[in-house]
Amino acid sequence: MKLNFLLNHSLCELELPPGKVVLDVIRRDTGLKGTKEGCREGDCGACTVLLGKLDPQGSAPCVRYGAVASCLLPAAELAGCHLVTIEGLNGEGLSPIQQAFVDEGATQCGFCTPGFIVALTGFLLAAPAITMEEALAAVEGQICRCTGYAAIRRALEKIVDAFANMPLDHAKRIPWLVGAGVLPEHFLRAAQLLESIEPAPVSREGVVIAGGTDLFVQKADQLRDTELQLLSRRPDLHLIEEHNQHLSLGAAVTAEELLRSQLVLSAYPGLLQQLRLISSQLIRRRASIGGNLVNASPIGDLSIMLLALGGRLLLEQGDTKRELPLEDFFLGYKQLDLQPGELIHSVSVPLPDESTFFNFEKVSQRKHLDIAAVNSALWLQLDGDVIQHCRISAGGVAPVPLLLRKTSAALCGRSLCEALVAEAVESACAEVSPIDDVRGSAEYKRDLLGRLVCAHFEKLFSRRGEEA
Repeated sequence: MKLNFLLNHSLCELELPPGKVVLDVIRRDTGLKGTKEGCREGDCGACTVLLGKLDPQGSAPCVRYGAVASCLLPAAELAGCHLVTIEGLNGEGLSPIQQAFVDEGATQCGFCTPGFIVALTGFLLAAPAITMEEALAAVEGQICRCTGYAAIRRALEKIVDAFANMPLDHAKRIPWLVGAGVLPEHFLRAAQLLESIEPAPVSREGVVIAGGTDLFVQKADQLRDTELQLLSRRPDLHLIEEHNQHLSLGAAVTAEELLRSQLVLSAYPGLLQQLRLISSQLIRRRASIGGNLVNASPIGDLSIMLLALGGRLLLEQGDTKRELPLEDFFLGYKQLDLQPGELIHSVSVPLPDESTFFNFEKVSQRKHLDIAAVNSALWLQLDGDVIQHCRISAGGVAPVPLLLRKTSAALCGRSLCEALVAEAVESACAEVSPIDDVRGSAEYKRDLLGRLVCAHFEKLFSRRGEEA
């Protein structure tokens, strides 16, 4: 596959297998060794790069950048983009980010340092606010193997203090950061150079790739020379829209786009913190709604949330479309009601009102950046204290992401009280069929689900009268 893209400061044309991961392209095809090879699973951040794309919404040519794990990024995604490695951030001297790491002793062996520097440059390029919370989120996918995090945190504080007053208007950021010495001058020419590249055609053939954050962990070698159908290249799958009292979420919408969507968060403000429990920002920038659903993991966080929210799928096969309740999509372990050639186009969920409440709970060995042992979500519609409608979902306790139909139905028409919560716990535990595995015994998972059901109601009691 002939790929035309901008590599650091130069236009580049390479013949590459479409599924070859960008980490290997950088180190083996371009000879740039600053990007490090670590876990090859998107879990350590050593291979972090910036990927810039022309903003189709801008009135003037503008490139928007995000930090991504190059070990999970297929080469086909480079077409028409700006790929920035650590070498592409070097200037005549140290940048303010690099200098902060030196000043605070935040580097030792240096293996992880390029990933941190690239991720923090992405933070200054894209964060909606220059705060410690956003800075920490930008490096939550980076692992330091020897220095320890206190010095790195001090470096972050220094960077946040230095750039707290930088302009947040995206069109002004790049010139300002060039002037501040964070970016080399070639960033000023990036939009013009990308405009000169002929857009790559959107393929409707080949292996369907959404974010690839799980697929390229499992099957990178098999996908290397395979034609790919990149859902990220379809604007119609990236839409977040409101119509007929529902939110429609395109299959290619990423977890990070959900987390940043004002439309989504105005409807479900609690999702801001709940979505931050999903992996790291590095992965959330690529992991998509459709990919999470099709992956059909029994503990997929987005699947569990959307089940409780009453998600309905819009499936497409060419010009033919059909709708399907999400709970009917999962037929068995990794088995789906999806015909050959059929794709998820979008999933819709009803907009809440003052009578609806939603909560998501997850338990894992680490609070963040980890796969759940058990997760659960609850959606309620109340009339006073009486439950009119209820949907409880659970993950990690069955072969599929599970809607607890019996428990949900048993709560309808009942008044909220402690006895009802105890009944819900008993019913939920009886409805599931967990197994022993590395994340815990079946007995542990059943008990954990009961505790999560209790947690749902405890939070709802404390939030009565608030918007879900």
